[in-house]
Amino acid sequence: MEYRVGFSKDIHRLVEERKLIIAGVVVPFEKGELAHSDGDVVYHAIAESILGALALGDLGKHFPDTSEETKDMDSTLIVKHVISLMEEKGFSVNNIDVFVSLEKPKLKNYIEQMRANIASLLKVDASLVSLKAGTNEGCGEVGRGEAIEASSIVMLKK
Repeated sequence: MEYRVGFSKDIHRLVEERKLIIAGVVVPFEKGELAHSDGDVVYHAIAESILGALALGDLGKHFPDTSEETKDMDSTLIVKHVISLMEEKGFSVNNIDVFVSLEKPKLKNYIEQMRANIASLLKVDASLVSLKAGTNEGCGEVGRGEAIEASSIVMLKK
C-alpha cells in the first residue's frame, strides 16, 4: 500500500449578515464567515489537506477567489471536486483529524452531525473522522471572536 499525508488550515474573519457554516452545518449565530465562497473553514481545510497529500497545489489554484463562478460557492462542491481528483489518482481516505478553533458559539451539540457530513463526503465510516473544537482562550483574532480557524490532517491510501 502507498500512503500519503496532507495538512492544511483555513481561517476566515467573522462578520454580521453571513451564515456560520461549519462542516456543512449552519450553526445559529449572529456572525458568519467572510469569504469568496460560503466560507466553511472545515471543508476548506479538509479539501486543501487532500490536495496537499496529492501534491496538487492549494485551493486557490483550483478555486480562485477572483472567479465569479466560485462566488458564494457551496463548499460541499469544493470537497466533492477534490474527492474526484483523489479517486482519479486511485486514493481513498484512510482517516482524517480536524480541529476547529472558535470562541463562540459552542459546537458540542453539532459535532456528531458535522462528523457524519464529513464521513459522507469522504465516503468513509464516521469512525475514521475525528472532529474536535476548542477556543483560543481569548488569544489572537480567534480568541477575540473576530475569526474562526480550522486545521486538518488526512492520511490517504492507495
